[in-house]
Amino acid sequence: MTAKNNLTTQGFNNPLLIKRVLIGAAIGLVLILSFVLRATKPVPAHWGQFWMIQPLIITPLAGAVAGVCNHFLDFLRNEGRTQKLIANLLAVLIYIIGLWMGTVLGLNGTMWN
Repeated sequence: MTAKNNLTTQGFNNPLLIKRVLIGAAIGLVLILSFVLRATKPVPAHWGQFWMIQPLIITPLAGAVAGVCNHFLDFLRNEGRTQKLIANLLAVLIYIIGLWMGTVLGLNGTMWN
C-alpha cells in the first residue's frame, strides 16, 4: 500500500506539463516563422506549392518535445540546490539542441537543399 500512496502523491502535474509544451511549441513556431516569412519569392516549382507546411509542423513539434523533457527534469529540481542548477542547465541545453535539430529537419528540402 505504501507504493500506491507514493505514486499518487508524485503524479503528473498536467497543467504544468501542458504549459511547458505550449511554451516550447510557441518558441519553435516564432523561430521558424522568422525564417519562413523572410523567404523572398519562393519558387513553387522547386520547393512545391505547400513547402511551408513541413517547417511549420516539425519545428514547433521539436519545441514541444523539448518542453516535455523540461517537465521530466522536475524530479531533479526537487533534490537540492546543485541538482536544481544541473537540471536547469540540462533543460536549456536540451531545448537548444532540440530546437536546432527541429529547425534543420523542418527546413531540409525546402529552404535548404
